[in-house]
Amino acid sequence: MSEGQQSDRQSGAGMGHTYHAPGARSDITIRGARAEDAPHIGRLVVALAEFEGLPPPDEEAINRLMADAFGPRPRFEIFLAEAADGQVVGYAFVFETYSTFLALPTLYLEDLFVLPRYRGRRIGYELFMHCVREAVRRGCGRMEWAVLDWNRQAIHFYERLGAKHLHDWRLYRLDRAGLDRLAGTQHR
Repeated sequence: MSEGQQSDRQSGAGMGHTYHAPGARSDITIRGARAEDAPHIGRLVVALAEFEGLPPPDEEAINRLMADAFGPRPRFEIFLAEAADGQVVGYAFVFETYSTFLALPTLYLEDLFVLPRYRGRRIGYELFMHCVREAVRRGCGRMEWAVLDWNRQAIHFYERLGAKHLHDWRLYRLDRAGLDRLAGTQHR
């Protein structure tokens, strides 16, 4: 291992670097996604849609997703779980928000997904812990995410790690039609 790789492992390894945590599975590598990973990412996003019973993103949406991930001003970051055989088996999408009261950034976990046939092998745990270490490395005051209320396995997983359900907060959303209506515009 080169000095640079050793330094990346010790520093928490951000995007573009591989990372193996102390005690982590040696057959799984967590690494930052690269543009050439687009087919793997697209396949995993479709698999997540299937798991959640949602229509998968179409080709145009996948293209936008990749442009937003790997364009000149990335809107989010992706960490991949790669098996020893090179198979990409899971991912985490993250981006920063900001807490005005903490006066610190927050790492928001948009998606964490592992292919069903690879579950039960601590891969989701490794991805999640990589995000936790990344939040600490960035100086974040917290990490947040949403969980579907029917996903009892995920809820149990997060609670076992010490995460707290925020009972006083409600999630709200304006979809594109609602945005256009309120802005007095039409989506082109």
